[in-house]
Amino acid sequence: MNITVITVGKIKEKFLRDAIDEYSKRLSRYCKLNIIEVQDEKTPDNASEKDEQIIKEKEGLGILKYVKDNMYVVALDLKGKMLSSEELSSFIKDLEVRGDSNLCFIIGGSIGISSPVLNRANYKLCFSKMTFPHQLMRVILLEQVYRGYRIMKGEPYHK
Repeated sequence: MNITVITVGKIKEKFLRDAIDEYSKRLSRYCKLNIIEVQDEKTPDNASEKDEQIIKEKEGLGILKYVKDNMYVVALDLKGKMLSSEELSSFIKDLEVRGDSNLCFIIGGSIGISSPVLNRANYKLCFSKMTFPHQLMRVILLEQVYRGYRIMKGEPYHK
């Protein structure tokens, strides 16, 4: 399985980079992982709804530039479906069985994901009704994908 994570913004905090590196290393046993960072647009503190829409559209164009036709796209979205770790594991396994071997997760920027990106998504996934920093969400996503592979392979980890 080829897994691509397209995410808005760079990780500045060393502790987050270390966690991402660790889960990337662990995942290398199970899949080919590619993380693509799209430049984030600066959002002024007093940005209007229109300003935010323009920013999301710019970031969305940056995201869509890396989405290939053969990718099964999962957008992380607060309005998406919530899955347990076991259900995410089954979801990934089902994609592999169906022959969808190019899975792409999209993590938007601080103000969300543009409509064109959400429309391209094959699936919308919500990790929680709570809002997380998009930088931290990258760590959470990689940990859950790793957990999913451990579950799938019957290996100990998910307690």
